[in-house]
Amino acid sequence: MTDTVDPPLAGVRVLDLAEGDFQMIGRYFADLGADVLRVEPPGGSRDRRDGVVAEGVSLTFEIANAGKRFVTVDPAGATAREDLDALTADADIVLVDRRSDYVRSNLVDPALLVDSHPEQVVTVLSDFGELSSKKDWASTPDVQFALSTILSRSGLPDREEPLLPPAFLVSGAVAPQAVWMTVTAYYAARRTGTGDLIDFSTLDALVHIFDPPMGMQGSGRTGMDPFDVPHGRPDARALYPIFPTTDGMVRICVLSPRQWRAMLSWLGNPEELSAPEYDSPAYRVEHKDRIFAYYRDLFAGMTTAEAVRQGEELRVPTTSIDELSDVVAEPAFRANGSLRDVALADGRVATLPTGVYTVDGVRTGITGATPDPVPDGTWRAPRLADPLPAGRADTAGDDNPHDNRRLPFAGLRVLDFGVIVMGAETGRLLADYGADVIKIESTGFPDGCRQMSPGVEMTKSFAWGHRNKRSLGLDLTTDDGKALFRALVAEADVVLTNFKPGTLERLGFGYETLAEINPGIVLSESSAYGDTGPWSTKMGYGPLVRAASGLSALWRYPDDPDGFSDTITIYPDHVVGRLNAVAVVALLLRRARTGRGGVVSTAQVDAIFAAMAGHLAAESLEPGSGLAALCGPHDAPRGLFPAAGDDEWIIVDGHGDEHFVALAEVIGHPEWIGDGRFSTDAGRLAHNEELEDALREWASTRDAVTAERLLQDIGVPAGHMMRFADVADDHDFSERGLLTTMTQPQFAEPFPTMAAEGRSLRLGDARSGPAPLQGEHTREVVRDVLGLDEATIDDLVARGVLEPHPSETTSTPTTGEPQ
Repeated sequence: MTDTVDPPLAGVRVLDLAEGDFQMIGRYFADLGADVLRVEPPGGSRDRRDGVVAEGVSLTFEIANAGKRFVTVDPAGATAREDLDALTADADIVLVDRRSDYVRSNLVDPALLVDSHPEQVVTVLSDFGELSSKKDWASTPDVQFALSTILSRSGLPDREEPLLPPAFLVSGAVAPQAVWMTVTAYYAARRTGTGDLIDFSTLDALVHIFDPPMGMQGSGRTGMDPFDVPHGRPDARALYPIFPTTDGMVRICVLSPRQWRAMLSWLGNPEELSAPEYDSPAYRVEHKDRIFAYYRDLFAGMTTAEAVRQGEELRVPTTSIDELSDVVAEPAFRANGSLRDVALADGRVATLPTGVYTVDGVRTGITGATPDPVPDGTWRAPRLADPLPAGRADTAGDDNPHDNRRLPFAGLRVLDFGVIVMGAETGRLLADYGADVIKIESTGFPDGCRQMSPGVEMTKSFAWGHRNKRSLGLDLTTDDGKALFRALVAEADVVLTNFKPGTLERLGFGYETLAEINPGIVLSESSAYGDTGPWSTKMGYGPLVRAASGLSALWRYPDDPDGFSDTITIYPDHVVGRLNAVAVVALLLRRARTGRGGVVSTAQVDAIFAAMAGHLAAESLEPGSGLAALCGPHDAPRGLFPAAGDDEWIIVDGHGDEHFVALAEVIGHPEWIGDGRFSTDAGRLAHNEELEDALREWASTRDAVTAERLLQDIGVPAGHMMRFADVADDHDFSERGLLTTMTQPQFAEPFPTMAAEGRSLRLGDARSGPAPLQGEHTREVVRDVLGLDEATIDDLVARGVLEPHPSETTSTPTTGEPQ
């Protein structure tokens, strides 16, 4: 590796007309080397004053716009239209925020852009999408949490109210999804010569990427049908429990039989927990009270540091519950490159997350001072026009470059070692849009999400996470297995892993070796805390990363020091899956330009830091301010209110004078409008209890959907709490074409699945083929890709090098989840 890198998206021009939570979209493009030009009015956009602000400086703005350049166009200027026309004419990608002053002034029309520049990709950004009955609804992060089903799973079952997650998680999920859709469309445009119009919706994105109702679930609950989640908040604390120490708290994550046996040793091997039934996570959850009594006694006698150290020595996944102040002071996050001290535009030095990507061994993102917003309206990058070549897979009849509704990754062959959620997701995204994704696995080292109930070979969760893939059973610990893998690499375009750092090298297949076999190969790696630094070898389940990043401490009931409520979520696995898929496509674009492949690595902790970057920066400038930026409403009434029915809730946000007046009228309190106590946000906050009591009384007599519609009709942000089961029957998701069904042979009936990542004018529908049983395509893959004859295959199977599924040689029936 060198100290410099040829940026994967060098030569790609992105015109950035995004605002608010959408600002980070352009930042991701800039981190990968695109020339991103942000357009602002004279004096700068309002985003410079919004977000997390410290002493008049928007930390959110500085972080989200690092690496971009700026140009000023006055929406009221005489030459505004001509200036914008010139900029858009020379762009490859245009990010258009529906709220932008340039759109509201009719200076930019996305539909006309597509007609005028048919080779461009135009992504229209809005809260609910252009084609939606909610198009004109008012939105806030709280409303999005309610409508996307996230709220229904946040909180504790013994609390009356669900818990709103930290608001920054919305933008932290939305931006990667928008980048994924846009770069996918751009890749297709480079293959076909025809661009695209993306109708992007925040709500669509959250349903896909945060904790998807029809997506891969964590290994701790892979056997549970998501549609069987209880009506109230599900209680998953027993899977990743938290216990007090003498000076803090720790979380442990004991899932596998090996981890449980190590935990037993740590507990002193108590006789009453030694029965073999305790090897099962489900059995341990059933008997959690007995087990947790031992846990509490163990941790009560040691410090947090001692608990973490001993857990690591025994290889029991253990970490501390850290606050923001702990995170910004943690040396490990500087050693691995996640955080660095950076001079802000006003000269102050803040601790900032650098970014999410390491490309060819070099960190991208914030590498020095944040940009000085000096207008510079010329494009620096030469335009790229050469069409992309096809990949190495044989896709005869499936890869028509002149078909505008085709799958952009048809022709690519991907070797997929990904496991659990993040590992599954990266390959699934590529497979959905045409790639031949071969999941390489073995019985000796099974995917954690293959751990299913006795007699069950497939779950809906696994099917959603691995649809459209083929499974190759291959023992890489043998010389013949390694030789077969070398042959596969020579015929592949991409290798995906999320092993612990160093694992691929120990198998003899580090990136340098892969590149010797195939100079065009693209390798994607991901881990918990990155591939360098003292924490690179730490066990990194998502719940542990959330705890160590400071997120768990922020996601809890404010009046309960033990009210941690992030256990049920899979965040950020699906986010990191998108981030890695984006980088894979970017490196494939560079390969088309240079002929060589490359390697990208990411860390789960960096995806979390990207979402909470402004809060970390604020904390570094003034201890306590990072948390203060999250606490409490800035106006009233705002919050969660019970509606009629059993555990039904509605989010209402009456912030601002205009919203307050409308709210007062609709809930029957017009006298508030002339009451001086409520004429300012400070006054409303001072009398918040009176306002909320009245709103609570009004909401409690109406069902949540009726209350939501009454408020949205007058422009007040509101949303009812949706659940998993509501999504499949929701008119708005069906209206946007985001739902379909998939057929999995192990299930008697088709079941719902997401149809596509979002709305596109020209991308083909995502495929919804079945997920494979372990080793189901072993013979097929080595026969078709490597040309092995049946006698050779039989010999390799007999010697255990190849592991076909028993159904390939027997008629043993298979079963899915209990129906």
